[in-house]
Amino acid sequence: MAGMPTTYQLRIEVAQPLRLSIGRLGTFDFPAGRYAYSGSAARNLEARIARHLRQEKTLRWHIDWLLAAPGVAVTTVRRSQLAECVLNRRSGGRVVVPGFGASDCRAGCGSHLRYLGRT
Repeated sequence: MAGMPTTYQLRIEVAQPLRLSIGRLGTFDFPAGRYAYSGSAARNLEARIARHLRQEKTLRWHIDWLLAAPGVAVTTVRRSQLAECVLNRRSGGRVVVPGFGASDCRAGCGSHLRYLGRT
C-alpha cells in the first residue's frame, strides 16, 4: 500500500557506559546517553518493531545485543516513509560502532546506530 511506513527509528537510552560483544561484529564500548537506531522492514514493519521491544528473543541482529544489555531501554519508536539511510543521516550524532546495523548499507552510512550524546 502506497504511503505506508517501511522504516523505523528506535530512540534508545543507555544508562551507564557498556562494553558489549555484538555478535560477529566484535566488542565495543558504548558511552552512556542517547542513541538512534534506524532500520527497515519491507514486510511486517510492526512485527519487526514488536520483536525489537520484546525482552525474550534470539539475538540475531546487531541491535538485539544492545537492547538485551542491562540498563538499555527504547524510549521512542518513530515510523517513517524515508529511506533507512536518509532517516539515519538526519538523526545527527556520531558513529561509535562502525558497521552496526549497516551490513547491507550501500549508501556509505558507516553505521545505522548513532550516538546522540548525554541526556
